[in-house]
Amino acid sequence: MRVSMTVNDSPQDHDVEPRLLLVDYLRKVVGLTGTNVGCDTSSCGACTVLVDGESVKSCTMLAAQARDRRITTIEGLARNGDLHPVQAAFHEHHGLQCGFCTPGMVLAAVSLIAEQPQLSEEDVRLGLEGNLCRCTGYHNIVKAVLAAAEVAS
Repeated sequence: MRVSMTVNDSPQDHDVEPRLLLVDYLRKVVGLTGTNVGCDTSSCGACTVLVDGESVKSCTMLAAQARDRRITTIEGLARNGDLHPVQAAFHEHHGLQCGFCTPGMVLAAVSLIAEQPQLSEEDVRLGLEGNLCRCTGYHNIVKAVLAAAEVAS
């Protein structure tokens, strides 16, 4: 089947199998490998992308369901070589270790801040509970999101 969507401001139009997951479309068809496959069960959030600005676990969505939508991956956040404020905050506050969860965590944070710019530590922890990190203990991730939210408001 034919699917058309915009990925990181770039129009995409491809023939795909109807059962192709959005995460596989992004990685294998479009060639954007920043979106990770962690669990294939929607438990970890490593595959989180933005669909029309809302965070979505791309392992739970078919590419066909993204037809005519705007998809943003981690590769699409930076502008003109400048990190997105959430990316910069993760860097500044050491909100990562191995980096595997980072793309999904950053995109979930972008969506959370857009929905609720005034965040408490509890808001961040609840807002990111669908994204797992096996390395950091979350403390610096929470600090990074709070710092980014402060810049955004």
